[in-house]
Amino acid sequence: MRSLLPPPGPARLLTVITMVMSLGQGLWTALSAIYAVTVLHLTTGQLGISVSVAAAIVMLCSIPLGHLADRAGPRTVQMWSFLLLAVLTCALLFATAFWPYLVIVSLQGIAYRSGRSSRKAMIAGLIPAADRVTVLAQVRAASNATVSVGACLAGLVLAVGSRVAYQGAVGFIAVAFLVTALLTVKEPAVPPVPASAGPALTVLRDVPFLGFAALDGMLTTHTILLDVVLPLWVLRHTGAPRWMSAVILLVNTVLVVAVQTRAARGADRPSAAARASFQGAGCVAAACLLFALSDGAALVPACLLLVVGAVGHALGEVRQAAGSWGIAFDLAPDHAQGQYQATHAMGADVGKMIAPAVFTWLVIGHGALGWVVLAVTYTALGAAMPPLVSRALRTRATAGSVTDEVPTAG
Repeated sequence: MRSLLPPPGPARLLTVITMVMSLGQGLWTALSAIYAVTVLHLTTGQLGISVSVAAAIVMLCSIPLGHLADRAGPRTVQMWSFLLLAVLTCALLFATAFWPYLVIVSLQGIAYRSGRSSRKAMIAGLIPAADRVTVLAQVRAASNATVSVGACLAGLVLAVGSRVAYQGAVGFIAVAFLVTALLTVKEPAVPPVPASAGPALTVLRDVPFLGFAALDGMLTTHTILLDVVLPLWVLRHTGAPRWMSAVILLVNTVLVVAVQTRAARGADRPSAAARASFQGAGCVAAACLLFALSDGAALVPACLLLVVGAVGHALGEVRQAAGSWGIAFDLAPDHAQGQYQATHAMGADVGKMIAPAVFTWLVIGHGALGWVVLAVTYTALGAAMPPLVSRALRTRATAGSVTDEVPTAG
């Protein structure tokens, strides 16, 4: 675990804080649906409505929450966000019906998004521009490790299966969020940005950045392939055993932890980051073609194709993520990092709301052809990133705020 941490300083503390938060988040992600149905006795329909409503509310609040981090100071907002998360998580122990649960998870979503936007603003304020992508890569690798620990703890809770075990897990999650808030106090403060003349939410007028957020949001839908599409694909279209879905997730987790920092090298300028996004999209496209070849394959070839495809997907994921971070940080003005990073996250939210139904219909309903369509789509999206970033750079160069070389898709 020590090898995953940056050198002592603000970057290490940011990483440790994120690891503590991710431990609780990983445990909650694995248990939340089962807790709602088993302990609170919600129907699956009520659970689905709660998730959808909370996601919509969080998306609508994203940009104002990012703006709040800029104005109030990201450290202050992060601290109060996780204190609120701790309280709201404890409140789940007393929820007994659908409506209280809906209110609590919606407020949890708002608090979590607020804390996440503040963390990105903290990185922008504390870490030199040339090191931000590397630090985020280290944060992501380390947090993936603790998310895995949280998922393992969830497995123990599910094995016990008692109400007391579930409630104990919820209490543990609340403590993790509380510790996150308390550790935030030890971080150096990033000064609030004073209000200036003109519109408050400047990101809404930044057409090139909005275009990037939308395109990047479509690219990041590749995470849906592992979470939703591949488990169904393994079950219905291949001769592989159903536990191959778990193997694929394990391969992904191990590779993200192992290579995310290396994959981020060279993505610290917008032009290089745009090329990294293109390269990552190409790896994901290649993985889709390998998954297509597993259609109807027998046990051994199906397993081999799925594992090799999972490796290609993981390499694409880490490279595309590095490119995404580099572009998002460099295209955002320093005085509005909070609202710009929140807008960037909102693009991914929109993609993840649309992708599950579309991808399932495309791949499960149309077989290998669906994977081929996805491969072509990801290639096109990746190829569109360099010219889009080039346009954004030219716009900023004209305004005298940013200069960089014009990237190419090569």
